[in-house]
This record gives sequence, C-alpha cells and structure tokens, in this order.
Amino acid sequence: MSPPSPVLELTREAIDYTRLTEQVRCHSAGAVVLFLGTVREITGDRRTLALDYDAYPEMALGQMGVLAEEAAGRWPLQRVGIVHRLGHLELGDISIAVALSTPHRAASFEAGAWLLDRLKATVPIWKKENWDDGSTEWVHPTPAAPREAG
Repeated sequence: MSPPSPVLELTREAIDYTRLTEQVRCHSAGAVVLFLGTVREITGDRRTLALDYDAYPEMALGQMGVLAEEAAGRWPLQRVGIVHRLGHLELGDISIAVALSTPHRAASFEAGAWLLDRLKATVPIWKKENWDDGSTEWVHPTPAAPREAG
C-alpha cells in the first residue's frame, strides 16, 4: 500500500503545526519530525523587523510535490507535510513547517533536513528582509549542497 498524498500548502494564515504534525502521524511510524522556521531578529550584523514572502503558487506547490516524492524514494517516509507561509511576517512568526514520519528516527531527521535544504534551494518562494534602518532587500539564499540518503 502506498503512503497517502503529501500535505502541501501555501497559506497567508498562521501555520497550524499541531494539525500538520497530526496529519503525518500513523501507526507504521515510530518517528515524527517537525521543523519550524521562524522569523529571527538578527541576520549577520543587521536587525530584521519583519519578512515578506511571495511565491509563484502553482510552480511552488508542484516543486514541493516533486521534493516530497523524491524524499519518499530515498527514505521510508510514511507521511510528509510541507506548509509555507506567504505575506508579511513579524518577528517570531512561523514561516515554514516541515513534518514527516518514518519507522525510525534517523531516517526522519535525515529526510527532514534534506527536504528543507532542497526546498530553500529550488522552490520559487522569495523572501524580502525589512531592516531596522528602513531599507529592504530581497534575499536569495545560496543553494545548499544536496544531502545524500543514509
């Protein structure tokens, strides 16, 4: 039996990470990993006031699906969910939640880290930093080297 379809969402509302965690829990999984990315105040030597996220929704959701499928081919994923927030986010707000389940913890940690790295490098979601000096800057992270399956 194949695992259920991944939960893939873009939202302008606060991310309900408890709901997402429950969506990936199942009896065949002994491990559930949840990663939350939050808006931090200090980046390098600059102070962030807020972030703005924008996306190409159809392409972003499609690429998120490709990544979930690729991860399922590398690790024994039972279920996976990725939710990314769009719009204006204040300090401490959750910008992304990645949750997944596997039979054992090592695979959950590896798959979660790989998914997050690949998501940041390949999914068309863009971030604008709003700095405390009144300036703004669109930030394009450098793609991380892909993690290999363990």
